[in-house]
Amino acid sequence: MSSIKQFQVTFDCAEPERVARFWCEVLGYVVPPPPEGFATWDDFDRTLPPEQQGAAFACGDPSGVGPRLYFQRVPEGKVVKNRVHLDVRVGTGLVGEERLATLEAECARLVELGAVRVRLLLADDHNESCIHMQDVEGNEFCLD
Repeated sequence: MSSIKQFQVTFDCAEPERVARFWCEVLGYVVPPPPEGFATWDDFDRTLPPEQQGAAFACGDPSGVGPRLYFQRVPEGKVVKNRVHLDVRVGTGLVGEERLATLEAECARLVELGAVRVRLLLADDHNESCIHMQDVEGNEFCLD
């Protein structure tokens, strides 16, 4: 039996490129080059049937280590809490005030990009502090 080595995380959304570019900024990901023969993704997109234009966008870890992120347009909006979310690990190994300061600084940066701060969860007997947030379309994630 072989084990899976690569996977992709897929987001349902209304505006795939907008959400993808937000996550590029959050994670330091990049948009891959357009298909051969096209100068830009917009040039490629214009060759698609109207109903497929702007329907998907992707980005990836420039080092090739992290998963590819794929964003697909869906007709319905987000209506309930995500069953799966990303933990953006900015405070790994930090505790106490140092961890909180790191989380707060990254939270401020992401809010400037369009994220929404939901709430701070302070450390307890089992977990370190983290900040619950939402991306530009309301998808939950944690600064951890």
